[in-house]
Order: sequence, then C-alpha cells, then structure tokens
Amino acid sequence: MQQKILRKFFLGFMQIHILHHAKEAPLYGTWMMEELKRHGYDISPGALYPLLHSMEKSGLLSMEEHLVDGKIRKYYETTPLGQEVLEEARKKAKELFKEIHE
Repeated sequence: MQQKILRKFFLGFMQIHILHHAKEAPLYGTWMMEELKRHGYDISPGALYPLLHSMEKSGLLSMEEHLVDGKIRKYYETTPLGQEVLEEARKKAKELFKEIHE
C-alpha cells in the first residue's frame, strides 16, 4: 500500500522534473529515463512514454520528430503553458520544502 501511495507522489515529482529539463533543452525519452534514474526514480519505457504523451496531450509539452542514426526520435519541449505550470509548481514546492524542513 505504501509503495502505491509513494508512486502517486513520485509521478507528480517526475512530471515537474520533465518540465524542468524540457524547458532547458529538448529531451527524448531514453535520456529522460536515465536522468530520472540518476535521481532515484525507477521508471520503465512503458510508463514514461505514456506520461510524455499525456503531458503533450495536456498542452504541457510539444513534440518534434527528428531522424537520428536512421531512426525517428521524438524530442519534447516545454510549452508556454508548461512553463507557467512549472513556475507555479516551483513556488509550491519551495513553500512546502521550507515548511517541512523547519
């Protein structure tokens, strides 16, 4: 039960993380999985790609396809809406972090 609850929390954290990196530079799924893993998140391609598609469908990310080494790679960037959501999430995270660490 605890794992299920934590997974829900971490999903939100991962979305913020994705928005942050997609704002810095276009990203693709494999790179994002490695970045999330570096921060302790274990997400499979079967979970990450639907998440990226969902964020795109919600207007948080835009996607462009590029040919890389003979394969199509999808690159994601933060949209203006995604940037607004990221800024609001940062404010809330900062407020929460400050409160729980006092």
